[in-house]
Amino acid sequence: MAEDNADDNGSADKAGPPRVPDRRAGGGASRYLRPGDTPWSLAGRVLRSRWRALGDRLGRDFMRRTLRIGVSARIYHPEPGAVGLRSKNLQYLEESIAQWVMSRDVLVFMVPTVNTSGLLHPSNITLRHYARHLDGLVLQGGADVSPTTYAESPSRPEWSGDRARDVYELELLHEFVEAGKPVLGICRGCQLINVAFGGTLYQDVATDLPGAQAHVHEDYDAHRHAIVFPPGSSLGKMFPDQRRPTVNSIHHQAVKDLGRDILVEAMSDPDGVVEAIRYQRAPFVMGLQWHPEFHRAKGTALLDCTPVLDAFLRAARETRL
Repeated sequence: MAEDNADDNGSADKAGPPRVPDRRAGGGASRYLRPGDTPWSLAGRVLRSRWRALGDRLGRDFMRRTLRIGVSARIYHPEPGAVGLRSKNLQYLEESIAQWVMSRDVLVFMVPTVNTSGLLHPSNITLRHYARHLDGLVLQGGADVSPTTYAESPSRPEWSGDRARDVYELELLHEFVEAGKPVLGICRGCQLINVAFGGTLYQDVATDLPGAQAHVHEDYDAHRHAIVFPPGSSLGKMFPDQRRPTVNSIHHQAVKDLGRDILVEAMSDPDGVVEAIRYQRAPFVMGLQWHPEFHRAKGTALLDCTPVLDAFLRAARETRL
């Protein structure tokens, strides 16, 4: 009947969205609801609240997830006549490099060489998979880079380097660069970064640069010299109070001709041999000619390179998926 659809003034109800009933008890809407709330507005606020909570949780998980850093493998090649384990190819890392990286509470994984066409244990895993799933790469020190890798012949047989490791690490480096992940090269790793982008090396500093100071010595990691940062160096900005810091020196090869888009970050003093480089077309690809992982063990006189490690790890955090 018409009377059923009229209010106290006799006017008909106007059409509109359904309202949440304002019941005080008995299963109706609660008094704390906003006046004029509808089921749709309430559902919208609930969904937005759930979405914010999910975003907050994902953000916390993203920041809390431990970084995963890969370290390239050193390779032991069996010598003629070797028996037992020494008759096998071995891949390993020097523990100090892993401990240095882990000192910032990150996980370290040694990245092995891969052989997708292997007869014994074929696999579809490639180095690209490691670049996809790890957050950054450290190229550790070790054997010489082979002169054949930068289109030269060894001046002496003992300077022939490790061509097999070069091939493996060059692919690994390029996969991480292509994936937008940061790379930190140590000693040999610094030289490999330069070669990877078309640069060359002095096969032996003492021979090729007779006026240079000694860069390798029987004291091994106890041997040291000073370095300086050229104007505009990002390393110089990390160490604004260090004008002539001291680093260890354990290398007989060194960067010669710079690769494309490679900038010098540090030089030895006073002879000017390149001691650090940066590839400027990537967020973070840097090479240090010295071994920062050995510094703290040799006292406070050597440059504390924790700021370099932190910059590398920040880049890993910022560029990971």
